[in-house]
Amino acid sequence: MEFKNEYLAKVYENVVKRNSSEPEFLQAVKEVFESIELVADKRQDFVDAGIFDRIAEPERFIMFRVSWLDDNGKVQVNRGYRVQFNSAIGPYKGGIRFHPTVNASVIKFLGFEQTFKNSLTGLPMGGGKGGADFDPKGKSDNEIMKFCQAFMTELQKYIGADTDVPAGDIGVGAREIGYMFGQYKRIRDEFTGVLTGKGLHYGGSLARKQATGYGLCYFTREMLATKNDSFDGKTVVISGSGNVALYACEKVYQLGGKVVAMSDSNGYVYDENGIDFKIMQQLKEVEKKRVKDYADIVKTATYVEGCRNIWNVKCDIALPCATQNELDENGAKELIANGVKYVAEGANMPSTPEAVEAFLNAGVYFGPAKAANAGGVATSGLEMSQNSMRLSWTFEEVDEKLNGIMKGIYKAAYDAAKEYGCEGNLVKGANIAGFLKVAEAMKSQGVM
Repeated sequence: MEFKNEYLAKVYENVVKRNSSEPEFLQAVKEVFESIELVADKRQDFVDAGIFDRIAEPERFIMFRVSWLDDNGKVQVNRGYRVQFNSAIGPYKGGIRFHPTVNASVIKFLGFEQTFKNSLTGLPMGGGKGGADFDPKGKSDNEIMKFCQAFMTELQKYIGADTDVPAGDIGVGAREIGYMFGQYKRIRDEFTGVLTGKGLHYGGSLARKQATGYGLCYFTREMLATKNDSFDGKTVVISGSGNVALYACEKVYQLGGKVVAMSDSNGYVYDENGIDFKIMQQLKEVEKKRVKDYADIVKTATYVEGCRNIWNVKCDIALPCATQNELDENGAKELIANGVKYVAEGANMPSTPEAVEAFLNAGVYFGPAKAANAGGVATSGLEMSQNSMRLSWTFEEVDEKLNGIMKGIYKAAYDAAKEYGCEGNLVKGANIAGFLKVAEAMKSQGVM
């Protein structure tokens, strides 16, 4: 797409020049700019204040060396990152990802997206993200502890409960958060809510583990309700089998739907009778096995090699919950041909631009990640509140607040799309609604 607004076209051209080797980041910026072009046409005050120029440039980008000793006493070196993208509406907030694919482009794309996602929650949180090209797979607990401690030794210089509050992401769960929190406490000699996703016995929040998957389904329920529809009797395909996918699966059943397929990086399992959540949860969370093992236990299930082939499975609702750009144009066309009616993103930017365009052109109701998967960071925000007040809410209290936040996010996205003449386009609506709050705050605070 070529930008019709000349000013925004020039701003994006400058972004490309500055970040020419960062495809994930450029993809994210272009997708947002295509939506907020409608705002640029109407809000000359934002243009005059340089909001569009500033919004795509992180306030701070930190890269550092992480040196640690493996179990053989050999020195290993990884690269760590933290992007503090925007603090207009609150302290930086965003996860830490440990994965071999982590690089500057991925971290900046995630931090940029996080800015608008956090804005949509209605909570006072800015946007940030971090990580390292460290792979926890195949590492011992001792090696993971040593890496987390080395990583936090560097990161602690830049974060704090009122400055930047990281959380978990791919490769970073309760174990890794615990090791990093312990190291932060040791170095800084303070017990503060500097990390979210902590264990329940030292400041964590109930329902945090379930939050992104549950929130995804609450958002999807609002999408269905707009069409006078519900989860009742719907068949659902969920890619992935991590936290988001697992607890989306659980909530689908609670809302009356049936999950017929789930995947991991090797392939997927299909069962027309429905995936048994308890068995999948046991395999993935307790036994740390692959989805292939599910088919060995449940005889009505079939395992198929190739995770991208999951989009060949016929369904009413598709929930991509694995990783970025996992659902391409071909996968989208397969889903459309098989009659999919709703797609909502549980992972960060799992659909390619071509896939999103295919869904929108086919009339598939599409829920973008920055709105649909905001449940995790919303509950992280609730954990921050509990830490600040030295309180602990019940599972039901947190879940009720999460449900309310996801309803609010849907309404904000839907209403913004309607106001700017693109009713029903939640991609544009979510981008516009998230952008407007941040932009107003940036304008109010002057040039900085």
